[in-house]
Amino acid sequence: MGAWVLLLSLLLLFAAEAQAQGAVCSVEKTSLTVKENTNPGEPLLDVYVPEGQQVTLGPSSTPFAFRIQGNQLFLNVTPDYEANSMLEAQLECRSGDSVVTQLRVFVSVLDVNDNPPRFPYETKLWEVPEDTRVNTIVIPETELEAQDQDKDDVLFYTLQEVTLGASSFFSLVGANRPALQLDQSLDLERWPNMTFRLLARDTQGETTEPSHTATATLVLKVQPVDLRPPWFLPCSYSDGFVCIHAQYHGAVPTGHRLPGPLILHPGPVYAVDGDRGLDQPIQYSVVSGNEDSTFSISADSGNLTMTKSIPSAKTFLLVVKGEQADNARYSVTQVTVEARNANGSVPHFTKSLYRGTARRGSGVGVAIKDAADPSQPLRIRAQDPEFPDLNSAITYRITNNSDFRMDGEAVLTAASLERAGVFYAEVEAENTVTSGTATTVVEIQVSEQEPSPTGTSPPTSPGSSRNPWTPGTSETARIEGRPDGGQAGDRRFSEAEMAALGGVLGALLLLALIALTVLVYKHYGHRLMCGFGRALKSQPQGFDNQAFLNDSEDANWAPAPSPSPSHALPATQEPEPPEPAPPSPETPRGLPEAPAKAADGGSPAAVRSILTKERRPEGGYKAVWFGEDIGAEADVVVLNTPASEVGGAGDSGSEGSGHEAADAQEAPGTDSIHF
Repeated sequence: MGAWVLLLSLLLLFAAEAQAQGAVCSVEKTSLTVKENTNPGEPLLDVYVPEGQQVTLGPSSTPFAFRIQGNQLFLNVTPDYEANSMLEAQLECRSGDSVVTQLRVFVSVLDVNDNPPRFPYETKLWEVPEDTRVNTIVIPETELEAQDQDKDDVLFYTLQEVTLGASSFFSLVGANRPALQLDQSLDLERWPNMTFRLLARDTQGETTEPSHTATATLVLKVQPVDLRPPWFLPCSYSDGFVCIHAQYHGAVPTGHRLPGPLILHPGPVYAVDGDRGLDQPIQYSVVSGNEDSTFSISADSGNLTMTKSIPSAKTFLLVVKGEQADNARYSVTQVTVEARNANGSVPHFTKSLYRGTARRGSGVGVAIKDAADPSQPLRIRAQDPEFPDLNSAITYRITNNSDFRMDGEAVLTAASLERAGVFYAEVEAENTVTSGTATTVVEIQVSEQEPSPTGTSPPTSPGSSRNPWTPGTSETARIEGRPDGGQAGDRRFSEAEMAALGGVLGALLLLALIALTVLVYKHYGHRLMCGFGRALKSQPQGFDNQAFLNDSEDANWAPAPSPSPSHALPATQEPEPPEPAPPSPETPRGLPEAPAKAADGGSPAAVRSILTKERRPEGGYKAVWFGEDIGAEADVVVLNTPASEVGGAGDSGSEGSGHEAADAQEAPGTDSIHF
């Protein structure tokens, strides 16, 4: 009996435990995965809750990450892998105040490429010494790398040149290592600054999605270092680093000590630091060749001066040293100074005629303006071609006009200008050292108005007074106005303007020739055609000029009595052409005929003058009649022409006049006269 009671108790206990097990909370999964940026509106899982119980979040749950609605578990925030890669939800099933069941659910957040890389700078300025060795890491990786919030992303870098050709100097160590290294020696002269664009991408391929990039700017400034010695200017480069500097030469007169610095070619002694950017000051000194300390050099400026005169001709070869002020580097050059005999050296003007303008009424001491540029004063300057050092010793004066005077190289008025017109003055330049002189001429246009900005002068009035032209100045220079032989500095018009003017004049000349041709054809065309036709019909086989067959016969050239003074022009006593016979039918018109002999006593016909002031009544006489007024237009006529010749012309006699005038011009022994 006792055994049965014990067995029944065990069965009841097992039944109670089974009932208790069927009344607890449960879930299908306790481990979940979600991608970051997942929408939190979707439930993660369902919780089975027995009747009479409630499910809540326990205190060990990830704060604010979950919420429970009904019997479902939701994400309360958008998951972010970078913020929290693992989320935990503690589920507690309660019955009243007591906890019946506890469940733990883990949510793993999967990483997604949702963040672009970022550089901690927009522009990085980096200074690189010019003497940096090749393959040196110029900028370390830690200074250039970008950051990406996506922890698992690998960044790929690309260096893009902005300064053309700069990519040959720098490159990146690797695609994933943005350290910058030097690939080629730097050149401060040609490449003082170089700019690059640094690009970072969080995917290896550009077409991979999603992909993000970032860019930054790198500016590399090359810093100068002391690599080169001083260079004497002007110099020419043999390569990018070495400049072949200049050598200087000059000339000085013997027996004279010049007060100022020597003028040398190609310029004064001058040197600069070969390292641009350092620009160390240069100190000058004469190392050798300065015999008897004849010359002195300024340590700061490099100007050479004479300390004494040189008695005889000789050549000095001075070695001049230019050293940096920090005594780090130096270089030398040669200065050749030739002492020459100054006797016979004369100054030289660049122009034989200078033009200036002034306004009428200008008072004393007013500067004459340059006609080519009235805004500037006129400058008269002479040079000594052998001794440029002596240019400062040249003085100027006006020798033949008291209305103007010289003030150095400027021309000033010495008296009030009361009259308008063109005035000339001779300017003499004298070298006070060599006593050589030279002269030139100044043409000064005095007008009523201010000088025109174009440099043109108003025309001279008929009554204006001009000073006599200075002897020694060529008339051609005065007329043409180009004493300098056509130098560009004395031009009044440009080549384009002169070309345009020539084109217009050519067009006008062509139109005038066309108009003249039309007028001649209109008035004389039918006569010319008529004469030309007759000439073609009776053209002989030969072209012998019958008028010149008897040149050897003296009877044809017998002198005629001189005409009376009232009918002849002064100083025009010339042999007259023989009187032509009427043309025969066999002789073509237009061809000269042999001079006819007079029937009076068998003596030859007298040659008469063709120049007269009145019409003569003689028949068959050719004359050029001037009229009473000597300025009247000349009229070539034939007086009392035989009827046969007039009738052959078919006109009132004007045609015959023209033919006979032509015959008279072609007659032998007759000089041509141009009116």
